[in-house]
Amino acid sequence: MKKNDIISYAIIILVVVLIRTFVVTPIKVNGDSMNNTLKDGYLMILKKFDKSYERGDIVVVQYKDDKIIKRVIGLPLEDIKYEDGKLYVNELETSDEHAYGNTKDFKYYCGKDEYFVMGDNRENSLDSRIIGCVEKKDIIGTTDFIIFPFNKFGSVV
Repeated sequence: MKKNDIISYAIIILVVVLIRTFVVTPIKVNGDSMNNTLKDGYLMILKKFDKSYERGDIVVVQYKDDKIIKRVIGLPLEDIKYEDGKLYVNELETSDEHAYGNTKDFKYYCGKDEYFVMGDNRENSLDSRIIGCVEKKDIIGTTDFIIFPFNKFGSVV
């Protein structure tokens, strides 16, 4: 193998590692917490460069030694409340179109740089109702592009 070939392969490997570390990487949906939007086993693209989060975004959160996929419900400095089957943000009723199952009443306040996240499957989700609001630094990025199963490829969720 020529010296130029070795350098070319080294550059390719470096670029791939940099892209996976800082730009995008595959992420697998584990469990049923995002039913009916996402199913267990779906493979998606995690966009690590996207650090601006809006209500409704699907994000990947680092929680302890695991990565959990959830939907942003509450933004920094917002009051989040669920009462009688309705979502309220700062006392205003807000659409909760992705909710699946019954949601018990709760009330939380997000501090500066904190987000309230929930799984779409409200009856089976480890989310902010249990772990509290998540800090922005613990959100790895957003995901909205399915690469597997192939019949869902490219679906924006």
